[in-house]
Amino acid sequence: MSDLTLERTFSADPKTVYAFVTEEAKLLQWWGPEGMTVPEYSLDLTRPGPWSSVMVNAEGERYKVTGEVVAVDPPHSVELTWAWHDENDVRGHESRVRFEVEPDGQGGTRFRLIHTGLSDDEAAASHTEGWTSALRKLERIAN
Repeated sequence: MSDLTLERTFSADPKTVYAFVTEEAKLLQWWGPEGMTVPEYSLDLTRPGPWSSVMVNAEGERYKVTGEVVAVDPPHSVELTWAWHDENDVRGHESRVRFEVEPDGQGGTRFRLIHTGLSDDEAAASHTEGWTSALRKLERIAN
């Protein structure tokens, strides 16, 4: 199993950043790597329960990921399970994602994305690339 942790600092206050990582309309502004669209989704991460999204790249390839929101601690953290579906819509290996939001002591926010239980180092590298790309979008709207 492999894990990854990505940290960012935002000029926006913690309440605003927390809204961007939990409220569907705000989350959709940065969800998925750059160049992807998200035509199908159920992304309310404000409460426990199922979530899902389908990301589509420029070539029209579809990538479905689903899970359950398992812990919500507003405005500090949200944790969810994460599993990709294959071309037959069979759900694969399940990992966990945790978004942590805290004041940075200067009016902004320290944000941490922790993705644990990835199947191997290759999966961790791929997810690091995808999350880093998505976080670039978040940086543009939360700074």
